[in-house]
Amino acid sequence: MPRNISFAITTDQIRNHAKTVTRRAGWERLKIGEILNGCVKCMGLKPGEKIERLCQIRVIDVRRELLRRLTDDLDYGFRETTLEGFPDGHPKHWPSEFVEMFCGSHGGVTPDSTITLIEFEYVD
Repeated sequence: MPRNISFAITTDQIRNHAKTVTRRAGWERLKIGEILNGCVKCMGLKPGEKIERLCQIRVIDVRRELLRRLTDDLDYGFRETTLEGFPDGHPKHWPSEFVEMFCGSHGGVTPDSTITLIEFEYVD
């Protein structure tokens, strides 16, 4: 049975298949080829709430890198925020805005944190 992975912050980007990369604190043991169930929310469900599955994805690359790479190399940062589902014109397309959002939604993560970058394709 595939593991669940939450896309609570980027649900719309997953629904419209605009997102093909995600960054995570943790997920160090993830392997290329693994299938995951993309969900709206996987943890912190209230009594009676159920997991809402959005899609299945297949991991095509996984690596660890410093979060600040997005702002240290702006060409890389803009390419990556686009792959994260934030195209040119979206406020989160700016690497500094994306890093700020990521740190704010992942307790204890700073731009100097090493995070897991997951590249994926849609299965369904």
